[in-house]
Amino acid sequence: MSRLSTWRKVVNSVMLALTALCTVVTISILFVILGLLLYNGVTSLNWDFFTKLPVAPGEVGGGLGNGIVGSLRIVGTAALIGIPIGFLAGVYLAEYDDKRFASVVRYVADLLNGVPSIVVGILAWTLVVMPMHTQSALAGSIALSFMLIPIVTRQTEQFLREVPLSLREGALALGASKWKMIATVAVPAGSKGILTGMILGVARISGESAPLLFTALNSQYWGGLLEPTASLPVMIYKFAIAPYEDWNRQAWAAGLVLITMVLVANIAARLVLARGVSVPRG
Repeated sequence: MSRLSTWRKVVNSVMLALTALCTVVTISILFVILGLLLYNGVTSLNWDFFTKLPVAPGEVGGGLGNGIVGSLRIVGTAALIGIPIGFLAGVYLAEYDDKRFASVVRYVADLLNGVPSIVVGILAWTLVVMPMHTQSALAGSIALSFMLIPIVTRQTEQFLREVPLSLREGALALGASKWKMIATVAVPAGSKGILTGMILGVARISGESAPLLFTALNSQYWGGLLEPTASLPVMIYKFAIAPYEDWNRQAWAAGLVLITMVLVANIAARLVLARGVSVPRG
């Protein structure tokens, strides 16, 4: 019995050490990325970087203001398109569960979650860019919304299903209709989780470059919703592979700005989840 107990303690210690090592490696990778971005990019961060357009290679100054504004425009429009559709689809799956149709919707959502982003870009090129005969920020937003919709759909369904059934039954017993019960009881009860999923979904699509190469393309100017528009991920790709040291430094700085935006979104999601009103389970 003592041998077995000793063996179990040894195995437990070895596995604990392995899991701790894997955790340290995972965290270290993140800090290495942040360290490289800070070391290479912080020197290029100034007011001009956020407000001015790129300059020609060899010239001093300039910035990536058009890429920052373009990313905000593209991702913001994608959120306006994708979040309502994904939210309503998630509500349908959680509250109006039609066995056959709902299973198809779930399968499609899971399939879209696994589709490579470059394939989404080709799809948006075929459905949006070719009929419009031009790349545009709107086409890029539609491409990113294709990626955002399944994320929001599944997150909304998951958190609505965690709302206790007793809350729904109580509302219905008091005479509330189905839609009113959903709008005033189920959705508010699961709102913190739903909002967290939306924030994380937006953060997920904000770093995508492949769909934008097909749709929004790029621009040296500020651009517009119906014009080719610069974005941070595409400009990082363009500047990073360029044989110009100034552009390489700006690519590091743009990467630092982009990952900071993603980190802020993740922190916001954590705060929403931590400070939201909890619903007692029944």
